[in-house]
Amino acid sequence: MATFPAPDGTLLAYHESGSATGAPLICLPGGPMQDSVYFDGLGGLAARRRVIRLDLRGTGASAVPEDASSYRCDRLVGDVEALRVHLGLDTIDVLGHSAGANLAALYTARHPERVARLVLVTPGTAAVGLDTTGEERLAAARRPWREGEPWFAGAYAALEDLAAGRGGPDTFQAVAPFFHGTWDEAARQRHADSHRQRNGEAAGVYGGEGAFEPAATRAAFAEFDRPVLVVAGEGDANTPVPTATAYAGLFPASTLAVLDGAGHFPWHDDAEWFAKTVDAFLS
Repeated sequence: MATFPAPDGTLLAYHESGSATGAPLICLPGGPMQDSVYFDGLGGLAARRRVIRLDLRGTGASAVPEDASSYRCDRLVGDVEALRVHLGLDTIDVLGHSAGANLAALYTARHPERVARLVLVTPGTAAVGLDTTGEERLAAARRPWREGEPWFAGAYAALEDLAAGRGGPDTFQAVAPFFHGTWDEAARQRHADSHRQRNGEAAGVYGGEGAFEPAATRAAFAEFDRPVLVVAGEGDANTPVPTATAYAGLFPASTLAVLDGAGHFPWHDDAEWFAKTVDAFLS
C-alpha cells in the first residue's frame, strides 16, 4: 500500500500488484464507495498487468475527509487526477466497475487527453443517463441455470416487485442472487462482505444532486476516439446486456464483450476469460 494527498489534503491509499513493467491500470471500485479490496486480483489480471486499485476517500485505507460533500462523484475526479500526477504518468488506462464506472466516465469526460484506454465492467449508467427497464432486468434474471434453484422463485418475485416500483430494503436484499453468476457459498460471503466494506454515508452522497450532467458526458464520449471496452455479464440484472450495449454505443471506438453465465462480477464467474479479455484489449 502507498499513499498520496488529494487536492484538499485528504490522504488517499492505493494498492499496486502485478507486473512492474508496462502501463498501469487504474481500477476504480463500485459499491458505490466500497473498499477496493473486493477486486481481489480481478481474476488473475494482476498476474498479467500492473494493476493499481484506488481506495476512494473514506473507504479502505484512505482517510475520511473533513468535508463529507467531497464524497460526491464529480468531486472525486480530482482524486483520480491527483493519483495520475503522483504516479508521474502522462496518460493512464482506467477501469471502472459498477458505480465506479460513473467516476471513470466523469474522469474521462473531464480529462480525455489523459485516458489512453477505458474499461467499463458491468457499468453503472447514472453519469450518462441510460435507463434500464424492469423487463430487461427480469429477462437477465431468467437464465436457465438459475430457474431450477431453490431460491429462484422468492428472488424473482422480489425482482418483480422492484421492477414495478414496489418494495424496500429487504426486497433489495432478496434479489442479491441476480448480481452473481452462481449464488454459491462464496458469492453469499462476498455479498455479506460488501456491506462491511461499504461506507454508507459516502454512498448516500456519491450520486447526490449535481453529481452528473449526462448530456455533457455523452457529448464528450462522442468525441472520445480512444479504445473503450465494455464488459457485461449475460445474467446481470443490474446492468443487463441491452444496457451495456447501449453504453458501448456512446463511443466511436468501442468493443462489447459479454460473458455467458456471468453476473455483475464477471471475474468471479470465469477468471481466465476475464483476465484474457481485458489484457488482450489493453495490449
